[in-house]
Amino acid sequence: MDDPSLLTFVLLALAGLLAGWIDAVVGGGGLIQLPALLVGLPGASPVQVLATNKIASVMGTSASSLTYYRQVGPDPRTFVPLMLLAFAGSVGGAVLASHIPKEAFDPIVLVALVLVGAYVLLKPSIGLLTSLRFSGHRHTLAAMAAGAVIGFYDGALGPGTGSFFVFTLVGLLGYSFLEASAKARMANWATNVGALVVFIPQGAVLWKVGLVMGACNLLGGYLGARTAVAKGAGFVRALFVVVVGAFVVKIGSDVVGALW
Repeated sequence: MDDPSLLTFVLLALAGLLAGWIDAVVGGGGLIQLPALLVGLPGASPVQVLATNKIASVMGTSASSLTYYRQVGPDPRTFVPLMLLAFAGSVGGAVLASHIPKEAFDPIVLVALVLVGAYVLLKPSIGLLTSLRFSGHRHTLAAMAAGAVIGFYDGALGPGTGSFFVFTLVGLLGYSFLEASAKARMANWATNVGALVVFIPQGAVLWKVGLVMGACNLLGGYLGARTAVAKGAGFVRALFVVVVGAFVVKIGSDVVGALW
């Protein structure tokens, strides 16, 4: 396909910057980045859009993961197995990405997001402090299961992956929102790399667009991680509710549109 215009490049770059910031704080940057790519690249195939999104996202999650690691110091006994299974799940999802219709995911994701948002709203104390619900091997196995399932979803489709990681680490494992965001960034980095292992050999990546958006996503990821660390768990929780609400509206409208 032809290269996009300079204006389109600029708008996609701005989308990448904002997506990187939101993704670093609480996840959900795909809500901005994927629609921007779909609008800006109308001639691209769905797999090309997914692959280009992954190139941009992996640069942003690299910056935010490193920033979180230095400033929060997450426990490797959790994030390493979480990352490994997230990587494996994402590879599997990416292999099937071109065979699974988006419409098959939307109703399931919509219900999950409504439940997640309602749970966080009705339990205002959740995620403010770390209070782990499992210990030892049970904790590791729960993290691995979450990594595999959410990783598969990210490889196959993607939007909301970071938010699902954050909620699972808070709601299932008992981390604070800040610690969950740190581990979620690392797991999301692994899912992005896993998907690219499949997409790059297929020649699906639109490199010029991906690298431009990636550079801006990287800057946004760095700034977002620093914002989250400075503002704390309460700020992350509030933004989490806003992002999940936006996802519910977006995916809900897609589901209703498909029905009509």
